Amino acid sequence: MLTPEMVALKSRLKATWMSGDYGHFAQYLEPGALDYLERLAIAPGTRVLDLGCGAGQIAIPAAKAGADVTGIDIAANLIEQARARALAAGVTVCFEEADAEELPFADASFDLVVSLIGAMFAPRPDQVVAEMVRVCHPGARIAMANWTPEGHVGQMFKIIAKHFPPPALMPSPMKWGDEACVRERLGKRTSKLAMTRRMYRLHYPFAPDEVVDFFFAFYGPAVRAFEGLDAWHQDKLRKELTQLWSANNRAKDGSTFVEAEYLEVTARRN
Repeated sequence: MLTPEMVALKSRLKATWMSGDYGHFAQYLEPGALDYLERLAIAPGTRVLDLGCGAGQIAIPAAKAGADVTGIDIAANLIEQARARALAAGVTVCFEEADAEELPFADASFDLVVSLIGAMFAPRPDQVVAEMVRVCHPGARIAMANWTPEGHVGQMFKIIAKHFPPPALMPSPMKWGDEACVRERLGKRTSKLAMTRRMYRLHYPFAPDEVVDFFFAFYGPAVRAFEGLDAWHQDKLRKELTQLWSANNRAKDGSTFVEAEYLEVTARRN
């Protein structure tokens, strides 16, 4: 039974991820998503569950490769975007609005449960782990990609939190990018746990200050933070984020190219 406080938090999180336009925002994440998907080497016919599927960035290409894919997300508008994209791509994917902490699937339903920068944002990580394990059959794979606290995106969230603190009940999503924390959460329920730090290549065809404005316009957490601040703090936040993107920018042609560290996690259900 959820407490009233947790119900309110979940409502707030859903509103956050429905803000902006994640489908438009994620277009620049797709090359990195395809790199990640390729390493998973999903065989045709594999029953895949994509947690926090967004607008289908890995669910749709996985289905194109012959997997039997289900994608879930708490944001209803993203599920609608994902369905429309799958239809346009001519592939069949079952997209459902659902919570990673309360999956509407029977035990042992999937061969692979995967989450690319998704389930890490759920407020009850132990419940997420319990559900991932439950819906996998014994020996099935669990795979996650999670931003690290030290990486570029982790630092970006740290700056945002300084100006717009997260809810008190919300544990830091970046703990999912810490090897010791992942080992504690998954170690007893899985075997063959492996973790590798990798770089997610983020390339935007515009300058760092425009990248920051792009986040404020289309990326839910940034949209909500910006809207929750007065003009002075909005300007302060914009300047600090622009400094971060500028400092980490490797491009020299007026565009923005940043490598953002994430932790790639793979395991087998016991």
